[in-house]
Amino acid sequence: MFDDFISGLLKLFLFTFFIDLISIKKYRLKMIKKGIILAGGHGSRLSPLTLSTSKQLLPVYDKPMIYYPLSILMLAGIRDILIIVKKSDKENFKKTLSDGKQFGIKISYLEQKTPKGLPDAFILGKKFINKQKVMLILGDNLFYGRGFGEILNDRVKKSTPTIFLKDVRNPSSFGVAKIINKKITTLIEKPKKFVSNLAISGLYIFDEKVSEFASQLSPSKRGELEIIELIKLYHNKKKLDYQILGRGLMWIDNGQIKDLNSASNFIRSVQELQNVLIGYPEEIAYQKKWINIKQLNFQLNKFKNSEYGLNLKLLLKK
Repeated sequence: MFDDFISGLLKLFLFTFFIDLISIKKYRLKMIKKGIILAGGHGSRLSPLTLSTSKQLLPVYDKPMIYYPLSILMLAGIRDILIIVKKSDKENFKKTLSDGKQFGIKISYLEQKTPKGLPDAFILGKKFINKQKVMLILGDNLFYGRGFGEILNDRVKKSTPTIFLKDVRNPSSFGVAKIINKKITTLIEKPKKFVSNLAISGLYIFDEKVSEFASQLSPSKRGELEIIELIKLYHNKKKLDYQILGRGLMWIDNGQIKDLNSASNFIRSVQELQNVLIGYPEEIAYQKKWINIKQLNFQLNKFKNSEYGLNLKLLLKK
């Protein structure tokens, strides 16, 4: 009888073990593993700064702008990242970020011949996406705030198509969403008359059908595919969710010179006054154990004569 009892316990343990394995596998399949940074375009509003380099390689305080969106994808746990760039900028991006191995991630690059709108990223990146869920972030967008990492992780776990909204003073400069009773009722691009203060930021989550849906869009009057139309398509299919970035969470769209200055001043103030690092891929990679102490030291030595390197050194002391 005792042997039967032990045998029963063993069977129950094995059954529970395999159920847990199946659950973990399903959870991992649901997670978002792909990330895209759209870093093409001419950056004409920042000319003449962008005559010889990409806007996303311009400095925002102590690091290139591209470090910030890259850090957001890494913070979300995404390690397979595609950066879409102009042909003339590709080598400079490679010099800046290489293949991502130093951050414990994989970075690949894809050329965009001409800017055709945000949804074009999903058409160009169809092979990369490979019918999987994907997070897209614009290469000139900067996000920061207490709890933002938790918000990202929660959204990545849910992995439903999501737009991230932020209350702004100038909604006529953005696509906006109107929310009534916790539901999206209106989506409109740069409204001439007031609709809502909730601007659609440059961070999006889409499902495995995004390349197919993006291919169904027609160019607007300005000759580009519009992201608002792709968002509307998901909304009409009742597949769209939203996340409001509340008070204390910051979003900067670095489209103009004043935005660059504001972002640089903000990063400097927070890093110096709060003794934290913002937009450091090495910090995120080390904390997530994607790189070890030896790899972190290698990065530190590479930048040892710069403020960036000195800040990395502080990371080792924490």
